[in-house]
Amino acid sequence: MTIRVLLVDDQSLLRMGFRMVLESQPDLLVVGEAGDGEQGVSMTRTLRPDVVLMDVRMPVLDGIEATRRIVESGSPARVLVLTTFNLDEYVFAALRVGASGFLLKDVPPVDLLTGIRAVAAGDAVVAPQVTRRLIDAFAGYLPDPSTGRSPVDERLHRLTDREREVLVEVARGHSNAEIAERLTVAEATVKTHVGRILGKLGLRDRVQAVVFAYEVGVVRAGEEW
Repeated sequence: MTIRVLLVDDQSLLRMGFRMVLESQPDLLVVGEAGDGEQGVSMTRTLRPDVVLMDVRMPVLDGIEATRRIVESGSPARVLVLTTFNLDEYVFAALRVGASGFLLKDVPPVDLLTGIRAVAAGDAVVAPQVTRRLIDAFAGYLPDPSTGRSPVDERLHRLTDREREVLVEVARGHSNAEIAERLTVAEATVKTHVGRILGKLGLRDRVQAVVFAYEVGVVRAGEEW
């Protein structure tokens, strides 16, 4: 099955490079290129890609607002944000509005391809090492339960003890296979738990589960993993 990808970046040379990498694969097809977020939103509506590879800083409309508009439109397209470490704050905002993951702009081609395929399959790209740097960078902005200022979210009470355990592991960036090994259960069981967690919490995907877990204090920045 061919995965249709839309490239949204204001740098034409970068778009050219990404196109070359993607179109070297038989299962990936670049259906269009946009030079700013507004074009990206419009082309997502008309071209109906499976995955939108979205830059953050762009003229006219930035990638965060473009992502929000795509997600809120109900489009089935999933957004994979590209960033650099010095743009962590923008990435966190993008994840909160519904992006399905993020990668660094200097990501090795094989990781880029893997990320696109994962997002197209309905998973999320949450690389543990990148997630930790992102959360550590935002430690001062995230709620800390020890201060008593952490928001109480009644949705947490909907989860079983095991589902809370799985949520913690997801928030730490572990894959289903890694969680299964850590909790000594079958991978299929973990997948079932993740689906129930997303449903009970009303979340779109694993990325939003990570953001939720840190916001309500289920996991804290700086904890040993």
